[in-house]
Amino acid sequence: MTNRRRFDVLLCGVGGYGFYYLEQILKSRGPGDVRLCGVVDPFAEKGPSRERLRAERIPVFSSSEDFFTGGRSADLTVIASPIADHAAQTMTALQAGSHVLCEKPLAAVVQDVDELIRARDAAGRRLLVGFQWSFSRSVQRLKADIRRGRLGRPLRARTLCFWPRDTEYYRRNDWAGRLRDPRGRWVLDSPAQNAMAHFLHNLLYLLGDQTETSAVPARLEAELYRIYPLENADSAACRVITAGGVECLFYASHAVPSDVGPMFAIDFEEGRVVFGEGEDTVTALDAAGRRTDYGSPEDDDQFRKLHAALAAAGGDGPVVCGPEAARSHTLCVNGIQESAAAGPGVLELRPGPAGRQTAEGRMWSEALADAMSSAYREGRLPSEIGVAWAEKGRPVDLTEYAHFPGGRPPPQGKG
Repeated sequence: MTNRRRFDVLLCGVGGYGFYYLEQILKSRGPGDVRLCGVVDPFAEKGPSRERLRAERIPVFSSSEDFFTGGRSADLTVIASPIADHAAQTMTALQAGSHVLCEKPLAAVVQDVDELIRARDAAGRRLLVGFQWSFSRSVQRLKADIRRGRLGRPLRARTLCFWPRDTEYYRRNDWAGRLRDPRGRWVLDSPAQNAMAHFLHNLLYLLGDQTETSAVPARLEAELYRIYPLENADSAACRVITAGGVECLFYASHAVPSDVGPMFAIDFEEGRVVFGEGEDTVTALDAAGRRTDYGSPEDDDQFRKLHAALAAAGGDGPVVCGPEAARSHTLCVNGIQESAAAGPGVLELRPGPAGRQTAEGRMWSEALADAMSSAYREGRLPSEIGVAWAEKGRPVDLTEYAHFPGGRPPPQGKG
């Protein structure tokens, strides 16, 4: 941003997480620095930001097309809208010549990610994805040491997070817990796609062979469960085998009694890395017994990604987490839905001592939480530890997977 008189930012979405982006962008402004040149949100007048937008005299548009086709431009477009809008709004911004920071996930399905990579290349713009842990100093230091081979070859990795949610969480919009939104666009909303997406992505990102890439999933098997009356799942477990042969295990649930994690562990030939298993910092212990403390990914402000995007868009910084890095997460989410039986299938735990419990707008299963925790400790899936209600998913080959559903792109001219 050197020698720039002004850096114009367009924000898509000011409800939900977008509200916090609004505050951050307004904090970043200054004489000759950052200007919020517009907001795209058809419901802005009904949301919590309406008074602030009026007071700041920020113009509001119903769509990104309305903004850009009016002859306006933006140096950076920040997308914090619903998942189903991410791909289309990112595409519009890139084609209009804007750099983009898109919240996670970049898109619901892998074919849209691939299309956005092509659009980014054609536009010659920069595209970043808001997995905030990837922008943290802790993760970047650890990834650098992993790439240097300080702990030897990675063998296996696992991560777990329990974040209880109530019925209002699934009523907050018209796509929560659904496969598609009311317009028929893919959402695939689940813990793996939304709230805990960061932690599945983090394992793959840490194991990427370049700063800006993630490990590539080759095979996957998954189990989806629901306690809430949803179309999709409130709980997920999966095993991913990367192209480099590393086993990655992911466990996440909103239908549990209490918060646990996030935590992760990575085993290497010559050491082990742990976070959240009794300590709040990322620590590595090598074969010689030497300990390294990398700090916590939570030490840095979550909007470090915004400042990284401003720097990257201004030509002063790298893209540490772009679409190539984010693609692995989307590929896994698509594989998870394919793997769960009955396409996409979800095993519903019935009410009872081992099933669903309810109180004060919440539903949970202690049996599910216990099974997920045991599976994490043992490095297996719930169906592999003798849980009677668990249902094993089918293996999915992701090596040439380029279209959801079904894996391969449809014939030319077909759906």
